[in-house]
Amino acid sequence: MSIPSLTSLPSMDDVAAVAPALAAYTAEALDADVWTRPGLSVRDRCIVTVSVLIAKAQLPGLPHYFAKALDSGVTPSELSEIITHLAFYTGWMNAYAAVAPLAASLAERGMSPMPLPATPSRLLPLDEETEARRAAMVEQNLGDVAPGVVRYTTELIFRDLWLRPDLAPRDRSLVTVCALTATAQVAQISFHLDRAMDNGLTRAEASEVFTHLAFYTGWPAVMSALPVVKDVFASRRK
Repeated sequence: MSIPSLTSLPSMDDVAAVAPALAAYTAEALDADVWTRPGLSVRDRCIVTVSVLIAKAQLPGLPHYFAKALDSGVTPSELSEIITHLAFYTGWMNAYAAVAPLAASLAERGMSPMPLPATPSRLLPLDEETEARRAAMVEQNLGDVAPGVVRYTTELIFRDLWLRPDLAPRDRSLVTVCALTATAQVAQISFHLDRAMDNGLTRAEASEVFTHLAFYTGWPAVMSALPVVKDVFASRRK
């Protein structure tokens, strides 16, 4: 048996040598079943998985899943935007840690990120009415507690980051929901799952997202999130 690298995924032979049941579950349940379920495209499953790995700083898995994402139709520009987006939702250093694995995955394919400007020449249109309601609610609840957070939430996140055009709003929402679940930020899931469905994520897709997440975030994180998901689904039926 070889000694597995600490910076990349172990081979299935190495997994089988140390944890044969894990190897069997990987082959039979995860690879042959979960990844082939029809409720969510392989492209979306790659976005879900990459988002979790960045959110949880699980760097050894990133080269493999960046490669799988690129092979499944996720563009270098979209992966660049996912990393940037997750800096705000899981922390700057988690985003920085994902830079080298993505650069290596692109270099192996002779690719490079599309030249993305730090500030796009044109942002996506803003729903002024919805954003005004959100901003007013946050200001009322938190403005006297942390005015800096309130300011940056409006200026940087909802009037800038969410309007960057190189990641579709639906996919940006998908990334956010996955990161919140992975980091057990249950209180934030309701708003962002509802927003994801407004942005085009279907109920069937949302359900399948949490099935996929169970394998990459662990059952407790998903089971803790599901009551919130249930409430969102119920509220949207009314």
